[in-house]
Amino acid sequence: MGNTNKKWFYLAILSLIWGSSFILIKKGLVGLTDYQLGSARIVLTSIFLFSVGFKSLKQIQKRHWKWIAISGFISSFFPPFLFAMAQNEIDSAVASILNSIVPLNTVIVGTTLFGILSSRRQIVGVFIGLAGTILLILAGAEFNPNQNYWYSLLIIAATIGYSLNVNIIKKYLSDISALAVTTGNFLFIFFPALLVLYVTGFFETIFSSSEMQVAFIYVAILSLFGTAIAKVLFNKLVQIASPVFASSVTYIMPIVAVLWGVVDGESFSIWQLVAAAVILFGVYLGNKKKVNR
Repeated sequence: MGNTNKKWFYLAILSLIWGSSFILIKKGLVGLTDYQLGSARIVLTSIFLFSVGFKSLKQIQKRHWKWIAISGFISSFFPPFLFAMAQNEIDSAVASILNSIVPLNTVIVGTTLFGILSSRRQIVGVFIGLAGTILLILAGAEFNPNQNYWYSLLIIAATIGYSLNVNIIKKYLSDISALAVTTGNFLFIFFPALLVLYVTGFFETIFSSSEMQVAFIYVAILSLFGTAIAKVLFNKLVQIASPVFASSVTYIMPIVAVLWGVVDGESFSIWQLVAAAVILFGVYLGNKKKVNR
């Protein structure tokens, strides 16, 4: 399978996996706190990765380690906590829609920090996407007044971390395997996450609470598929495609997540759907290649 076919295959699989992650986070929060869910997700993912990817660490050279560490914290340590905290207050489908601004942030970060020039179309797409984001937050706050939409800012912060990460991988880590990058990431964040999990009292209560045990199963599924396997696939996608194409996985994720949300009883206003369409149009415009005539 050539790189062109591979990148579309990876994109489809990642969209399905990550689109389902938001409902798994929601189910996990039924029995776990946001800090327990975030740290347990990292710890479990680390165990999975170390068991299959530890030997790949020999590929990492001295010049890589700094970027491996930065990549690990901004893309794999902070986001699990930020999403869990946000989904305590807002619906899972809304969280997935907000996550779709990753490609827009990738354009902004690439231009401002990595010297990657943006076209006028991309700049327009960024502003359209930001306008859609604001509309989604305002519409959601009106339609669901019991939800605190200020927590949407946590998801936006996570998307900035993701955007930094794809540019770092493309510029500094493309010459080592995706498994080595991912395993190296979790080598740095495993012990901080384990400490957080211990401080939350997780180990003292998990064996006496059936609700926590069920939630933990959801987190285990999320960790294996939504983090461990998906991270390796995503890092591979970044290496064989452009950062913006890789971040375009967020095109399809909201569709999967919204369907899961509807199945789980979540509801949306017409203005939320309009806002979602505006965001996705902005993302599309920001990623559309200029046609040579």
